[in-house]
Amino acid sequence: MNSKHYIHKSEQRGHVKMDWLNTKHSFSFGSWHDPRFMGISALRVINEDQIAAQRGFGRHGHDNMEILTYVLSGQLTHTDSMGNQGHIHAGEWQLMSAGSGIQHSEVNQTDQPVHLLQIWLHPNVRDAEPTYQQIELDPKTQPNQWHLVVSPSLAQSPLLIRQDARILGAWLEAGQTLSAQPEKSISYIHVISGHVRINDQVLSGGDAMALPELAQIQADTDAHLIWFDLPSLD
Repeated sequence: MNSKHYIHKSEQRGHVKMDWLNTKHSFSFGSWHDPRFMGISALRVINEDQIAAQRGFGRHGHDNMEILTYVLSGQLTHTDSMGNQGHIHAGEWQLMSAGSGIQHSEVNQTDQPVHLLQIWLHPNVRDAEPTYQQIELDPKTQPNQWHLVVSPSLAQSPLLIRQDARILGAWLEAGQTLSAQPEKSISYIHVISGHVRINDQVLSGGDAMALPELAQIQADTDAHLIWFDLPSLD
């Protein structure tokens, strides 16, 4: 989608279900391809994954992509070719800047499913040195406000991305309102869960809306949101 103003409904997402993975793709990915949904601005992937117990993504490689993992419930175990190894718990974010190339695995080593978002953005610099970052930032602990998670400056956000983009999260309680004014060129607001109205358009979990102007968000129920403040790549 290249339009700067549209609603992307959950039912338009690709759905791939295997014995160990149940995933929904906002944009074309893997075996699911729809030429209408190839990303927006630098944002290329939003996959909502549910990974079965004792299963996961074995060791594989990436390069020149900014890869975020946001664990919504459960626990994921990460290892990579830079020597990083550890767990990503619910409410935690991981950012891998794949740069010139990285090998990694993401596996659910527990006896319970893990639910996460996998997010990819194109970088604005190629073949840089790979890096790994991880933080805890659960917006439920401070609801009804935006929490800046990712930006091009560590002076502004806890995670540094190689792109002129910001990513913010929020937990909006029922009846509360929140504004989103893009600093860049376009906002893409993804509803993780709950029911909201954005500029009087009704959105539910899995829906998203792109718009270049101020967004006024009202929660009809408790809602979990991610806001991508994206540059113009025209």
